Amino acid sequence: MGEKTAFQPLTRGDKLSVIIYRAGIALTTLLLCLGAYLFMRNYGSGEWERLADSPPGYGVTVYVILLYVSVGMSVFSIHLYVGRFKRYLKRLYYLSLVALIVLLLRGRGDLGPVVFAAPEGPLFLLPLSGCIGFITAKEAFCFRLNEGYLLALLMPLYLISLSLRVVTPGGAALGLVLLAGLMAVFALRKVPMPMHYDIGDKSAYQP
Repeated sequence: MGEKTAFQPLTRGDKLSVIIYRAGIALTTLLLCLGAYLFMRNYGSGEWERLADSPPGYGVTVYVILLYVSVGMSVFSIHLYVGRFKRYLKRLYYLSLVALIVLLLRGRGDLGPVVFAAPEGPLFLLPLSGCIGFITAKEAFCFRLNEGYLLALLMPLYLISLSLRVVTPGGAALGLVLLAGLMAVFALRKVPMPMHYDIGDKSAYQP
């Protein structure tokens, strides 16, 4: 896509889909910023072993589910000329839901200890990060929002580094702050764009 010309008048459905898509991006950004703040405040000076033994609580579970909702808003309302790309993105999101169910079952509804205690825990979030990366890379390709390419590359690397425990909780907190900052720049540049940018030429859409 990347079209900046208004090819056809926008219908109410067009406008609604763009609003949902961008609201998903905005909510994802807010959640990442909140997560970075909370991680830095609560866990930045800790050790992985201590975090794994932290008391059960469902704050992390609620947070992750909200993140899934926000990403899903963008996944199911994204506009792509190539139909197979959208089908691929949806399948990746469905895979991420399967990974979420596995995490919930392992943690008996509490995701926090699973992610902290099991080194492989963060890897279950890779499909979700892939969905975010697909969206940001698509926008980078279409509208030169180059921070989108960085996000698509750094998010999976971040999760892999958490899994391998090659960073301390403090380093993980700083990494999340970096990702949240990049996402904030991305959202601030993307969300205010004219609505017709996301629609492009509807006659060029492929099934």
